[in-house]
Parts: sequence; C-alpha cells; structure tokens
Amino acid sequence: MAGYKRIALEIKNEVIARSKAGVSVADLAKQYALSTKTIYYWLRTEASGNMSQLTITKLRKENEYLLGLVGRLTVEVSKSKKKLQH
Repeated sequence: MAGYKRIALEIKNEVIARSKAGVSVADLAKQYALSTKTIYYWLRTEASGNMSQLTITKLRKENEYLLGLVGRLTVEVSKSKKKLQH
C-alpha cells in the first residue's frame, strides 16, 4: 500500500488515552499526523465489553449536557415559584 505506515503501539495507546481524557479526535489527528478515521477505528476496536470507547465518550458528553440542562431548568422553576409566592 502506498503511504501506509505502521504506528507504534505506544503512540496508539497514547492517542487512545488522550482521547479518553477528553482531547478531540480532530486535535489528536493533527498532532500525530494521523487520519481521524484511523483514530475512530482504534477507539471502536479498543472497546472493552460491548460498547466502544467512542460510544462511552459520546454518552458521557451527552450525560454532562443533560445534567447541565436539568440544573438550569431546576433553577428556573425555583425562581418562578419564588415569584409566585411574593
């Protein structure tokens, strides 16, 4: 294959670890001169159990977003209740 290069296992593990720590795949691809497809493949196949690391990361981000939304809505409801009591 033209342009094919084998990536050292240490680099692969480092990229996966940094992705787990929250660094975006696009940033990692630029820093390590890799394809985003390669990194997504690694994350997908590196999965422990039935869910890939990519799926877990997406679910964590969605969970954080939803918790923030619930918090904001809770504050708004509390403010509305206070206004009605006065």
